[in-house]
Amino acid sequence: MSYQHQYSDGTRIHFPMGKVVCVGRNYAEHAKELNNPVPSEPLLFIKPGSCVVPLEGGFAIPQDRGAVHYEAEIAVLIGKPLSRKPSREEVLDAISGYAPALDLTLRDVQAKLKEKGYPWELAKAFDGAFVLAPFVPGDAIADPADIGIRLTIDGEVRQDGNSRDMLYPIVPLIQHIAGHFSLQAGDVVSTGTPAGVGPLRSGAELVLELVGQPRFHGRVL
Repeated sequence: MSYQHQYSDGTRIHFPMGKVVCVGRNYAEHAKELNNPVPSEPLLFIKPGSCVVPLEGGFAIPQDRGAVHYEAEIAVLIGKPLSRKPSREEVLDAISGYAPALDLTLRDVQAKLKEKGYPWELAKAFDGAFVLAPFVPGDAIADPADIGIRLTIDGEVRQDGNSRDMLYPIVPLIQHIAGHFSLQAGDVVSTGTPAGVGPLRSGAELVLELVGQPRFHGRVL
């Protein structure tokens, strides 16, 4: 199924799907659970737009490359170009929406890449590696420093975090990113995952939500 940005009321968003800028280890407890050091500055990597799939209708995961881990994240849709260390006001004006998302990782593949000091793309950028729910409009969120993110799998809450616990909060994070490379309308910033990551299995039923906003259902095909 091809992906197109849309709001939670079904309205299509005309921006093309751009790149996904991801942030590693942005919650201290998640870094701890994987025995990773806490970074001294944002740890960034990019997923291509070609890896994005919608949550609705279900999604498939690789069956032949080891464990596939879920990582629930708050995704931010950029609606205006940002570059050269924009102000807080410019960043807030450029946010078109917020959505819950799944950053999928081939964990066994990633571990082998990390051992060799190689980049993570093979573990992070495969087709279907970023599962995105519809967005709520930017002005629906009163405070980007207080957004709950929750993932329920087969009726059990697996991840339940809040942006207040981020090492690098959303607005300063986007300022940092745009200070290094430009963001364009249609790009997505995925802001890191709280503790509780684990393997996904075929047939799993998922509920993904920004707490207090619409809940979205999906299934691993």
